[in-house]
Amino acid sequence: MSARTLQIPTPDGRADAFAAFPDDGERHPGVLMYTDAFGLRPEMEDKARELAGHGYYVLVPNLLHRHGPAPVVELPEYIGEEVRPEVIDRLMPLLREHTAERSLRDADAYLGFLSARPGTDAGPVAVVGYCMGAALALRTAAARPDRVAAVAGFHPGFVVTDGPDSPHRLVPELTARVHLGLADDLPPEAVGELGEALDAAGLGHTCEVYPGTVHGFTMSDTDAFSASGLKLHWDRLLPFLDGALRQG
Repeated sequence: MSARTLQIPTPDGRADAFAAFPDDGERHPGVLMYTDAFGLRPEMEDKARELAGHGYYVLVPNLLHRHGPAPVVELPEYIGEEVRPEVIDRLMPLLREHTAERSLRDADAYLGFLSARPGTDAGPVAVVGYCMGAALALRTAAARPDRVAAVAGFHPGFVVTDGPDSPHRLVPELTARVHLGLADDLPPEAVGELGEALDAAGLGHTCEVYPGTVHGFTMSDTDAFSASGLKLHWDRLLPFLDGALRQG
């Protein structure tokens, strides 16, 4: 397997990104992976490598590239509860600037770049997101139904809001298959609204609460990490991608 840092041209400058893919000279299905709020770091690179090992070309962009290369704020090796509030305080002004308009402008650039990679096949891609990245994944899939065949989100954040552009209101625009792995601490009202939106859209989907987990459960560099939750995430994600991208 190969891994490297790349630069993605976007309308607002170059975005640094991490790519992992099989080193076999063949073309493989593409996966655009969106990070959580803490951004592109070794934790996300490890997830990309793991997924690439199952036969995918995985691209993980720095979502906050307008503020510099990742990490855009200094991150400790382990983001424990004692430092988490301080890190979030530094990230929040940057995250607020990452509007839906900006994210979709970036998404077009990311998808175009991913599809043009020599190791990516000509078929549709999947978008996988974590935390805030799950909301971005849903936005991307809704905006580009011609390119996105599968969207998966884990411990999603900000997918059900009161705003008119809340990601759950975009579900009727989706054509992609959907899997959402929800943390056990997501409010029941949000779980219900999300499920109702997916059911009403008539999409092929699964929306599952992962028992005993809290928000951020897939991230081993945080206190939210759950080994069983991470395993369930892989157990759900791998067959989901295989069915959507390989079996059609």
